[in-house]
Amino acid sequence: MYRRLAIFTHKILVNANPIPITTATSTTLFYSQSNPLNPRTNRFAFFRLLSFTPVHRRAPDPDDPSNLMKEDGVSVCSQMWIENFREPDKIASNLTTYLRRFELWVLAYQKVCADDMGAYMPRSAIQRSALEDLLALRNAVLDNRFKWGARLDFLIKSPKDKTDYQSLSKRKIKVILTTTQPAAFQDKIVQEVLFMILEPIYEARFSQKSFAFRPGRNAHTVLRVVRRNFAGYLWYMKGDLSTVLDGMKVGLVIGALMRDVRDKKVIDLIKEALTTPVITSRVEEPKKKTKRKYQKKRVLAEDEPKPDPYWLDTFFRFAPEEAEKVPSWGHCGILSPLLANICLDELDRWMEGKIKEFYRPSKSDVIWNSPEGEAEQGNTSWPEFVPTSGPDKTRKIDYVRYGGHILIGVRGPRADAATLRKQLIEFVDQKYMLKLDNESLPIEHITKGIMFLDHVLCRRVVYPTLRYTATGGKIISEKGVGTLLSVTASLKQCIKQFRKLNFLKGDRDPDPQPCFRMFHATQAHTNAQMNKFLSTMVEWYRYADNRKKIVNFCSYIIRGSLAKLYAAKYKLRSRAKVYKIGSRNLSRPLKEKKGSSPEFHNLIRMGLAESIDGLQYTRMSLVPETDYTPFPSNWIPDHEKALLEYIRLDDPKTLEDQRFSIKEHGLVSPQDYISMLVWNYKRNAIAMDQLSLIKSGGNNAEKEQQLLLGSDHDSYDQKSKEGEEHEEGFDVAEI
Repeated sequence: MYRRLAIFTHKILVNANPIPITTATSTTLFYSQSNPLNPRTNRFAFFRLLSFTPVHRRAPDPDDPSNLMKEDGVSVCSQMWIENFREPDKIASNLTTYLRRFELWVLAYQKVCADDMGAYMPRSAIQRSALEDLLALRNAVLDNRFKWGARLDFLIKSPKDKTDYQSLSKRKIKVILTTTQPAAFQDKIVQEVLFMILEPIYEARFSQKSFAFRPGRNAHTVLRVVRRNFAGYLWYMKGDLSTVLDGMKVGLVIGALMRDVRDKKVIDLIKEALTTPVITSRVEEPKKKTKRKYQKKRVLAEDEPKPDPYWLDTFFRFAPEEAEKVPSWGHCGILSPLLANICLDELDRWMEGKIKEFYRPSKSDVIWNSPEGEAEQGNTSWPEFVPTSGPDKTRKIDYVRYGGHILIGVRGPRADAATLRKQLIEFVDQKYMLKLDNESLPIEHITKGIMFLDHVLCRRVVYPTLRYTATGGKIISEKGVGTLLSVTASLKQCIKQFRKLNFLKGDRDPDPQPCFRMFHATQAHTNAQMNKFLSTMVEWYRYADNRKKIVNFCSYIIRGSLAKLYAAKYKLRSRAKVYKIGSRNLSRPLKEKKGSSPEFHNLIRMGLAESIDGLQYTRMSLVPETDYTPFPSNWIPDHEKALLEYIRLDDPKTLEDQRFSIKEHGLVSPQDYISMLVWNYKRNAIAMDQLSLIKSGGNNAEKEQQLLLGSDHDSYDQKSKEGEEHEEGFDVAEI
């Protein structure tokens, strides 16, 4: 056999005819054939040919995470928002396609890591093992293998979770399985993905009357809407449906969800999250240990998020009653507020129907007397004149909802408000199985003051002078009677919140209490924290009519609390002595260093003292004025405006309409239009000459060069004159 192979090789080497070659060895064999007298080169080429193995490129692995990230997750979310706002009434039936998009899972992982670790993790910083675990979690969700509320078996763990669950003792495993635990890291990721898929679908459909748990709509928006739309209403109903936020029957939630979503996998995921029991148990409180005299400060780990600063924590506890409760249903987590809005959206739609049904215009009224009741004749916002109600006035109702709290304004007789209350009680009972009565939905007159979001809605009677021109050109001036809607911050509620935070005691004569939580902080740090808290309070009361008064009161309480704290800390006995040393705004140091003879500003310049910022708003003149910026009647958030504008510009009909509008309104002068036509005529003439020259074979090189350089002026001047003579026959008005 070896002999046959040698003979076969010798025959091929001495053969003059070249052997077939491939592309990979063409260069080597070409060199060998060019030197036929060199048998050594031919032998090497032959053996290289025998040893050549073609390279086959592997197909991309569908299970490789890097191959699945084709786009950025933010661009995928943006496309979902655009599609849903383009067709808001379309039934969402194929959401599993988005559930497969690995970009959304990576984006959800980044968001959950930011919440867990307190720092944003860029996509390039995600480790390969984390991406593989994330892909395994996605596949488990798609294959119906994912289980909510896992305690020990995780597909993916938080980067800061270093616990080895396989080596835990039985006692620790029992504690994990029987006590209340925070939501698992993988559960939060699945919740984020579902939230990113469902939010654009329902934001395009939700009523404009709901404002809580939605992007771009907050408590300030509600107050501005009330000031804009509720002027002129006499009777108010304020209802508390916040018990709905504690939980609803699974059938009601799934039924409300399936009105717009028909994807089985997404529905089953949410249903399992609602039905899987949540293990809750009371953990035995450890015995209180006696504090040591010198307690060490706790050092945060590298990946541990910093706790909220004192001023932020204080302001969060200052939140109004309507904003305190946030729903948390089963294992839905951050998905719960969206599900609550989906369920309560039916109430919003029902109330919108009642608004249209109740509207009865009156021709003798100066406002709300248009046929549809939308385009109003007269501005009802502050500080315009609003007439009082009467039998010959327009009847109308309006409605807003903030979370589980509703506010209804009625302009008309009280009997109509009572009828509406009865219908509302029946609807809530049938739809949400929530028992309401007349006491939970009281009908109150505007003169009593209606508390909503820690602001009091009240009416002020004004007597403006009305001047108008009568028949014959005679100017008549007479006194009128009208009302102004006042949105005033509640001082009583403010005192209640401060008492809850242990900043003061007493009701009639509130006395500030020392803020001992800041006892070990420096004067500069304490003042900075309280300044941030005051700035936040100024922003919260931005739209209150008594903004100056309420902010001045808050500043007085905080300044008195700090003065008492400094008096106890530096042993100065009284607040008067603290103000004498530290000035009115507590900006001067209360504790001087030994041997520091220079002035305070010299110490700051030399770096021997810390700069201290004084407290803000110590005088009423320093508090900014109330923001009375007019609020549009059909207001929508900025992100929805941008979406609708993008969709409108993306439509080719919009460009045609703009061109027609420019031409119709004469935004382009006829002379500019004619000169543009002449320029196009010249350009077309040059192109035609070049084309004829190319067709003729290009023999006249000199002519071609002149055409390309534009040096043949005579011919084109003649053609331009012909074009201008031709344009003179145009009808300018027609253009």
